[in-house]
Amino acid sequence: MSYLPGNGHLDFRVHHYGLDLDYRVSSNRLAGVARLDVEVIAAQPVAALVLDLADLRVGKVLVDSRRPARYSHRAGRLTVVLLAPAAPGARMQIEVHYSGNPRPISGLWGDVGWEELTDGALVAGQPNGAPSWFPCNDLPSDKAQYTIAVTADSPYRVVANGVLTEQKVRSSRTRWVFEQSEPMATYLATVQIGQYSTYDLGGGPGPERLVPQRAVIPAKLRSAVAHDLARQPQMMAVFERLFGPYPFREYLVVVAADDLDIPLEAQGLSVFGRNHIDGARGSERLLAHELAHQWFGNSLTVSDWRDIWLNEGFACYAEWLWSEASGGPTAEDKAHKAWSRLNGLAQDLLLADPGPALMFDDRLYKRGAVALHALRSRLGDDVFFTMVRRWTTSHRYGCVTTADFLQTLEDHGGPSARQELQDWLFERALPPRTDRRPKKR
Repeated sequence: MSYLPGNGHLDFRVHHYGLDLDYRVSSNRLAGVARLDVEVIAAQPVAALVLDLADLRVGKVLVDSRRPARYSHRAGRLTVVLLAPAAPGARMQIEVHYSGNPRPISGLWGDVGWEELTDGALVAGQPNGAPSWFPCNDLPSDKAQYTIAVTADSPYRVVANGVLTEQKVRSSRTRWVFEQSEPMATYLATVQIGQYSTYDLGGGPGPERLVPQRAVIPAKLRSAVAHDLARQPQMMAVFERLFGPYPFREYLVVVAADDLDIPLEAQGLSVFGRNHIDGARGSERLLAHELAHQWFGNSLTVSDWRDIWLNEGFACYAEWLWSEASGGPTAEDKAHKAWSRLNGLAQDLLLADPGPALMFDDRLYKRGAVALHALRSRLGDDVFFTMVRRWTTSHRYGCVTTADFLQTLEDHGGPSARQELQDWLFERALPPRTDRRPKKR
């Protein structure tokens, strides 16, 4: 059963989203045109397509730029009646004109989606916030390419997923265009708007081919950002060695001028609040966590939310790996401490199917990380990290399941390693820990 039964549809997929947005910061007013290149994948012809779109008002809908299509928009679902039934494999473009005052979507996980800041806006899409700002097929398994164009008042800088391909000033407003060519899930799409400056963290062309890394920040935080993010290029190098090549063309860190409860994950970038920048690297583990999501979550995206441990277990374990690599407590120390804490908590969480209410529970993060460390201890570093790199390479830009990971594990560690992980995944009781230390490479 889907964790989000009201979101997404399996009778079509989207190949490309073209979003052309106009945003007024002072009034939180958004006007947009969304062009979705759609393919019917149902077994039978379909007469209508249903998109996810929350509280914004739809002005008109076109199919293949022809006469307006009939539509209805109720309870977050935009039903578009096709001009004629579409056969399996049919391709078309759905064009939606819409406007309004975007706001987050409330649910089990708090408010997610488009959010006003004190002076700007941001999008935190996980898991179901995408329909708060554009019509979409809101399934993590339906990954597409994106063109995101945003026009805003010129004092504001706009950041979105992908590579900035155009920045054009027209009178007092600036149009920003971003191209995201690697497939991306809807929940990872984002727009960040604020009065920001850019700080270069290093990388770019050269014999070492370092990943370009930049921070987009409030100017007054420049000194603190320079200190707190100084080790991020080293972190990137460690993760590339352990996880394989970074999957995107650049990496951005956005620091909002407001406090945020938690950092935000998006494809090719991560978003932190000003409260996460203290000039003392107090949130460096969070930097590691969000960077790791570029491999585990963004390049490799879960097909279904029940498999979210594949995202969060690896990201949490990456925190421990960075601690170990940078001279802090070892992953073994972190795993032992986490296991001891988990052992004293309720044993009601099923790692491979936690349910909607527990999919972001801290126990899922820690149990997933401890399970991965148990595998590393069993297999040794060479086999474990070879397996991880095979995992990220063979499924690059795709969608994955727990069954996929179990097969990869069996290919590298044999049936007994698979069985050991299954105890962590499919039993509520916490498996016992061993004191085996990972064999050094």
